Amino acid sequence: MSRENIQNSAGLVETKLAKIQLPSTGLKLENGLLLDLTVAYETYGTLSPNKDNVIFICHALSGDAHVAGYHDDSNISVGWWDEMVGPGKGIDTNIYFVICANILGGCKGTTGPASINPETGKPYGSTFPRITISDMVDVHRLLIKHLEIDRLAAVIGGSLGGMQALEWTIRYPDMIDRCICIAAAASLSTQALAFDIVGRNSITSDPNWQDGDYYGTGHTPDEGLAQARKIGHITYLSPEMMTEKFGREKHDKTYSNARFSTNFQVESYLDHQGNKFVDRFDANSYLHITRAIDEYDLIEKHGSLEKAFDTIKAKVLVIALSSDWLFPPEQSVEIANAMLRAGKQVSYCNLQAPHGHDAFLVDIKNLSEIMKAFLPWVGDGNNSRQQSIQTIKPSEKKEYDNILDMINPGTKVLDLGCGNSKLLSLLADKKNIEGIGVDIDICHVIEAIDSGHDIFQADIDAGMAMIPDDTYDYAILGETLQVVRNPRLVLREMLRVAREGIVSFPNFGKWSHRLHLGITGRMPIGNSLPFEWYETPNIHLFTLRDFVDLCRQDGIKILSTVCMPSCNIGKLLVNMGFRNLGADRVLVKIAR
Repeated sequence: MSRENIQNSAGLVETKLAKIQLPSTGLKLENGLLLDLTVAYETYGTLSPNKDNVIFICHALSGDAHVAGYHDDSNISVGWWDEMVGPGKGIDTNIYFVICANILGGCKGTTGPASINPETGKPYGSTFPRITISDMVDVHRLLIKHLEIDRLAAVIGGSLGGMQALEWTIRYPDMIDRCICIAAAASLSTQALAFDIVGRNSITSDPNWQDGDYYGTGHTPDEGLAQARKIGHITYLSPEMMTEKFGREKHDKTYSNARFSTNFQVESYLDHQGNKFVDRFDANSYLHITRAIDEYDLIEKHGSLEKAFDTIKAKVLVIALSSDWLFPPEQSVEIANAMLRAGKQVSYCNLQAPHGHDAFLVDIKNLSEIMKAFLPWVGDGNNSRQQSIQTIKPSEKKEYDNILDMINPGTKVLDLGCGNSKLLSLLADKKNIEGIGVDIDICHVIEAIDSGHDIFQADIDAGMAMIPDDTYDYAILGETLQVVRNPRLVLREMLRVAREGIVSFPNFGKWSHRLHLGITGRMPIGNSLPFEWYETPNIHLFTLRDFVDLCRQDGIKILSTVCMPSCNIGKLLVNMGFRNLGADRVLVKIAR
């Protein structure tokens, strides 16, 4: 870290050690007893008088309590998420009191295999008990209690940290307000298991491992640990990033034929990563932690994800990374979908990030923005909602007023293609409805979350499999039907997930469009079709009559129709019964 950037950092910090007071029987783990417990932790920012601004950050496999700032002026080595945590950053230490602690089984101060067993006076080594992610969370809960804190404004974590964040919300639902789960899973894929298994075999096959009792012998399983790190590190990067960073480039250094080594840059890079890891990590900790990750399985433990999430009370944000093949986006979708089916407050987004699984540590721009929007006090939604309502145009207001007239207060509403979330804000303000949005655009997702709404980043053209049948009273599709690829599928899905649907669309049958096309022979441009033909997002141009015919073919009932003309001629035509000729835009309420 350069000294000129110190002012943007959390500053000089200290790792503290908390000696946790336990009953005489020790700490009860899921798979055994631990008689002694020390937890290493760091804090940033200032605790509020009401102790209601606490954020707990859960670290990943190779992380530790040092999440931000630096320890020593002479050797400025910043924390592993320094770009995210600090004054004015995504997790703003001017607002929040941030805590990060080393996990149980770790090697950076918290009790682990290298810690002294008080019964023997020697390191635990091979006698260190089997641990689980639930145990890690329970230990951190004891730390929070030790610090005399009763509630967390948010718990945040990526990878293994995301698994811990989920466990926090499941095990301690009454003390968590919000949860951000990044690039995690309810259980590892078979491929991820395979990489971990081979990594552990590399360590246990090293003669210097000595069944875990290598402490004090002068011989440590460095080769095995370095090899395990190389295997793991490959999974942290995307294939595209590996190609871009290394390709088949070679260095000009000599290499040993005895090791069958090459002079490819990627081999040199992996050797560097392995050697660097050996200098700061313990092989036994790696074995215990990776096994805990592998054995984490919410479905196996609870019977289903819906049952696992049944007790959750926190508002949850699930974030996937587009190029992550260790914890692919499908696994984050599975978590978010299950929470939605369980009736929880959940939002989901898939960030376009090229760096693979490690992207949450380096591709932080959108991640920082979405976290700021989601966290309390910054993105609490009240001001953003009012600002959103105040920016409604007169042309939008008429349509929104008609939609509000069609919806009963206190009902459940799904807004498909919610865009700038103005309608969701109006529903909350005027009808006491906390609806949920669906949109593909990340800017719209951030805007909705900033306004305090739940939203799923999804392509509605792909269907709405994440939503169970009859979940909502109303599904709204505002000015979107003409831009989707498969309107019939979208309409069917709307009426599968909701009792009634409300659809608005531009009417290409309007008199002025017909006149313009007839006279000039060119596509019209108007209020509802404000684009040149070569740049329009509208891929299906249809009329009110076309829509009515489609509903008739597909057995869809039309409950009511509101025609919205844009001029006096249009109003006259609509009043005379020529709705298809007079309407500029149309609003239709439909049902199965």
